[in-house]
Amino acid sequence: MERLICLIIGYAFGLIQSAYLVGKTKGIDIREKGSGNAGTTNAMRVMGTKAGLAVFFMDTAKALAALILVTLLYAKTHPEIIYLLKVYTLAGLVLGHDYPFYMHFRGGKGVAVIAGFVLAFHWTFLVTAVIVFFVPFLLTHYVSLGSLLLYTSCLVLMVIEGQLGVYAPASQAVLMEMYLIMGALVVMAYTKHRANISRLLHGTERRTYLFHSDRNSK
Repeated sequence: MERLICLIIGYAFGLIQSAYLVGKTKGIDIREKGSGNAGTTNAMRVMGTKAGLAVFFMDTAKALAALILVTLLYAKTHPEIIYLLKVYTLAGLVLGHDYPFYMHFRGGKGVAVIAGFVLAFHWTFLVTAVIVFFVPFLLTHYVSLGSLLLYTSCLVLMVIEGQLGVYAPASQAVLMEMYLIMGALVVMAYTKHRANISRLLHGTERRTYLFHSDRNSK
């Protein structure tokens, strides 16, 4: 039951479509502009850096809020599965963010919500995320590359830490459940980014510059 509740909590928070809401304040539907994706990168390209960063922080905040709520609800009563419940919450967040039912299932790609996850899951995830995302991004200016590496690193780090006992008193069965769900989310992220992956392989992926929006179209 706790797993289902956390999935629902995550989905409910994930339904808050920040890019769409910010776009509406500017009189546009972000789904009809740029790439059509209701996420941070498209918001930044269409509405500018400030609007894009606002979307990113709002999406990160909704994920963080959901995970904090789950922690408050279950950390003391279910310490043996609290990390698993956080992963279920992330799954709900990604589903709600990527496939909002009231927007005909046209949402984002789950990047900003993973940022909220790394803030609330374990402190080592934050350190790793900063390195894994920002180093490739600052070197290449490919948001998609940093995003995919971030998702992948979360799975790899989760498995390493799980096997080292970082998530004790979680049992091996609970750890395997965590790995499977996180693995499914990684596959989903790669699927959502399949067009980006194709462009990366062909050298045609669009670059994003945080403070030089006039260069974004190059």
